This record gives sequence, C-alpha cells and structure tokens, in this order.
Amino acid sequence: MSHEIISEEISALEETAKHEEPHGEKHSPLAQFEVKKIVDLKIGNIDVSFTNSALYMVIATFLIITFMITTTRKKLLIPSRLQIIAEGVYNFVNDMVISTVGEEGRRFFPLIFSLFTFILLANCLGMTPYSFTATSQVIVTFCLAMISFLSVTIFAIWRNGFFGFLHMFLPSGVPMWMAPAIFAIELFSFLIRPITLSVRLFANMVAGHVLLKVVAGFIISLGAILGTLPFLFDVVMIGFELFVAVLQAYIFAILVCAYFSETVRAH
Repeated sequence: MSHEIISEEISALEETAKHEEPHGEKHSPLAQFEVKKIVDLKIGNIDVSFTNSALYMVIATFLIITFMITTTRKKLLIPSRLQIIAEGVYNFVNDMVISTVGEEGRRFFPLIFSLFTFILLANCLGMTPYSFTATSQVIVTFCLAMISFLSVTIFAIWRNGFFGFLHMFLPSGVPMWMAPAIFAIELFSFLIRPITLSVRLFANMVAGHVLLKVVAGFIISLGAILGTLPFLFDVVMIGFELFVAVLQAYIFAILVCAYFSETVRAH
C-alpha cells in the first residue's frame, strides 16, 4: 500500500514539473542565449539553418558597412556629426595599430578594424530589448579568435621563415639546459591564445547579461515600491554593461595587435 502511495506522489510531482517547466524556462536568465532557428535548412546531413545568432551577425555587418560607406562618401571639408564619428573610429583603430605594431602594422588595419567594429556593434546590439547577443556564443568568439590566430601565425611564418617562427618561442640568452622547458611553455602559451581570446569575450558577455536578467527578475517580484532599489541598480548595471561592451571590443583588438607586434619585432 505504501509503495502505491509513493508511486502516486511521484507521478503527481512529475506532472507538476511538466506544467511548470516551460514557465521556468521562459524566465530563466539563460533563456536569452538560446539559439533558435529562423529558416530551417539542411544540405545533406549538415544543418545550415539560419538562426537568430546569424541574423544579428548579419545585421551588425550590414550596419557597419552601410554606416562607413554613407558617412565617408562625400568627405565634406566641414564634416557632419556622423562623419566625425566614422573618422573618430577610424583614427582610434589606426592609432591603436600604429602605436602597438608600428608602421608595418598598417597592413593589418583592415583586419583589426573589422574585428573591433564587429565585436563592438554585436555587443551593443545585444543590449537592446528582445535582441540576441551573438558574442555570447562561444563558437562565434572562437571563430573570431581563430581568424586572428591563423592570420598572426601565417604572417609570422611568411615574414620570419619557419625556423625564425620557432625561434620566437625561445628567447635569446636562455641557458641550454632550460631551453626545452622554456620552448614548451612559450609554444603552449601561443597555442592557447584562441581559447583565452574567445573565452574572455564570451564569459564577459554572458556574465553581464545574466546579472541584468536576475536583477530584473527581482524588480518584478518585489513590486513597484520594494523594487525601486533593484531598478536603480539595474540602470547602473546597464551603463556598466555598455562600458564592458566597448571595453571587450578594445581588449580583443589590442591583444591581436600585440600578437602581431611580437611577430614584427621577432629576431
């Protein structure tokens, strides 16, 4: 008899969980990072569906190209406000590349500029209501990091030769008995750069958005009066999150510049 009662209670709990699960998922802080299919498309056994993540990456790319073309087309002697913004972003990235890499870094400007503006706009688009943050997906940030890593590696081998490239991992003046260990450490630190680059950007975007969602949940649950303090905190956090969005784009770009700088200055 007791076993039947326990079985009935377990069944009742399972039914309750089934009804409550969608509601819980809807308000979960992690629900905002769910990748959803917009256009279901398969080529053979490969799923190439167009998702919300792909949509916001396309929007970010389209906005960057459109903005830069429209604001720099006329090149007015007395620039408009939009032209000042476009020239300001251009000069900012250009100064960052020159100060970090040197004059030889001008050849990397298109890559650095594209990375900086894409990450910046993708981060900021994710701050708009009911949007999606493409850089909250580790596969997106990892692809950006791999593009940078492969560019640095290919240029290092082309510029310094294969043995010169390997010599980058063995600083001059290292005693012979320490050379194998130093070489292994330097090579390992070089190979994990795509992981550190991608995880840093991904983790910062996810952490900030989760915190905003959690605080917003407190506002709703506490009501209009008691929710005032969480609301003010959320407003401050939104401003801070916008700052982080810009900062993370800058950190990603400046680190890629630093990697190119090591290659240029390698002997």
